[in-house]
Amino acid sequence: MVLVNYSVAEGVAHIELNRPAAANAFDLPTAREFADAVRRAEADETVRAVLVTGAGKRFSAGGDVA
Repeated sequence: MVLVNYSVAEGVAHIELNRPAAANAFDLPTAREFADAVRRAEADETVRAVLVTGAGKRFSAGGDVA
């Protein structure tokens, strides 16, 4: 399962948290994939903005303490 989706369109990097069943809460694997996506956006000279969203009804519940 992909925990963080990444795409670029028209100079905008879209980073989407993809754990809707867990309210997109960050666990260690999600944090690692999120960091990788941020690094990809940083390294791409065509990216002029970054949009962070969450799949499903919630953006993010924060840290996954479970």
